[in-house]
Amino acid sequence: MIKSHFRIIDRLFYGWVVVIASFIIITIVLGVRFSFGVFFKSLSTEFGLNRAETSGIFSTYMLLCIIFNIFAGWFVDKFGPKIIVSIMGLFTGLSLLLTSQANSLLQLLVFYSLFSAIGTGGVYVVSMSIVTRWFDKKRGIAIGISTSGIGLGMVMMAPIATYFIAKFGWRISCILIGLISSIFIILMAMLLKKEPGEMGFLPDGVESKGGKTVLSDIKESYKQPFSFSLLQAFRTSSFWYLGLSWLLFSSCFHTVLTHIVPHSTDIGISEMKAAAILSLIGATSIPGRLVVGRVSDNIGRRLTAIICALLATVAIIWLIWSQKLWMFYFFAMVFGFAYAGIDTSIVALVGDIFGPRSIGIILGILSIGWLIGAAIGPAIGGWIYDFSNNYFIAFSTDVVALLIVTLLLVLTKRETNPEK
Repeated sequence: MIKSHFRIIDRLFYGWVVVIASFIIITIVLGVRFSFGVFFKSLSTEFGLNRAETSGIFSTYMLLCIIFNIFAGWFVDKFGPKIIVSIMGLFTGLSLLLTSQANSLLQLLVFYSLFSAIGTGGVYVVSMSIVTRWFDKKRGIAIGISTSGIGLGMVMMAPIATYFIAKFGWRISCILIGLISSIFIILMAMLLKKEPGEMGFLPDGVESKGGKTVLSDIKESYKQPFSFSLLQAFRTSSFWYLGLSWLLFSSCFHTVLTHIVPHSTDIGISEMKAAAILSLIGATSIPGRLVVGRVSDNIGRRLTAIICALLATVAIIWLIWSQKLWMFYFFAMVFGFAYAGIDTSIVALVGDIFGPRSIGIILGILSIGWLIGAAIGPAIGGWIYDFSNNYFIAFSTDVVALLIVTLLLVLTKRETNPEK
C-alpha cells in the first residue's frame, strides 16, 4: 500500500515534466549543433574554404559558447530558467535565419558562430542544473532521460538536414530549421521551473514531517554540509580532474562528429549513408544514457564513467582501421553508447560531489573544458588532415586523450568537507 502510494506521487511529480521539457529542448539545440558536419561540404564549396577554415567556423562558435555558458549557469542559479531559455530560443532561430543570407566568411562567423553561441551555448548547463536540483537518488536516470535528447537530436537532425539540403539547398534548410527550433524551444521554456521548492517538494518528490513538506525542509536541502559554493569547489582536486576530463573527451567527441562524414565520403561512402553514421551515433546514445544512468544510480557514477571511457577508446581504435560501411556502423553503435555513458555519469557525478547549491555556475565553469575541447578538437583534426591528407594521426591522438581521461576519472574522488 505504501509503495503504491509513493509510485502515484512519483508519477505525478513535476520533476518529470521538467525532465521531458529539458529533453525536447536538448533534442532541438544539440541536434542543430551536431548537424554542422552535414553542412560542412556545402559551406566549404560555397565559400571556397579548406577544411581547417570550415572547421574554424564551428570552433569559433564553441569558443564563444564559453562566455554565454558561464552567464547562463549564473543566471539560472539566481533567477531561474524561463527567461534565459526563451531568449536562447529566439537567438537560435535568428542565427540560422541570418546564416542563410551570409555571403562571406566574416558573416558566417557573426551570424552562425556568435549568434548561435548566444542561442545555444548555455542550454545544456541550464537544463542539467535544474534537473540536478529536482532529483537526488534518481539523478542518474533523470539526467539520462533528459540528455538522451542529444542522441535523438542527432538521429533526427542529420537526415533531415541532409534531405533539406538535397531538396532545397543549404540556405533554405537553415531557414526551415531555424523557425522550427525557435518555436519549440520557447514553448518548452514555459514548462521549466528552477527547483522543487517552488512547488513545495524536496528532490525526488519526497515529502516530510507527516507527509507535508515545509519551507524549512526545502531550505535545509540546499544547505547540506556537502553542498559546495563555486569557490569551495575550486579548491578541490576533483573539480580540476573533471574539468580536464571533459576537455579531453570533448575534443575527441567533436573531432569525430565534425570529421566522420567527410572522412567516410573520402573513401567512397555516399553522403546519405555517411550522414546515417552520425544518426547511428545519436541513436545508440539514447539507450546508452538510459542504461548507464540507471546503472550509475546503483554502482556509482565514477565506475560507470571509467568503463565507458575505456569502451570509447576501443571504438576509436576500431575507427582508425575501418574501411567498409558496416565497420563504420559498428563503430557508431559502440562509440555512441560509450559517449553517452561518459557524459551522463560525469554530469551526475558533479551533482553528487558538489551538491545542488551552486550547481548551475559550477557546471557552467566546468563545461568550459567541454567547450574548449569542442573548439580545438575539430580545428586540430582539420589542420592534421590538410597537412597529412588523412585522419590517421588525428584519430590516434584521440585514443591517447581518452586513456588520459580514464586516469583522471580514477583520481576523482567524493569531496565531503568543503573549506570555508
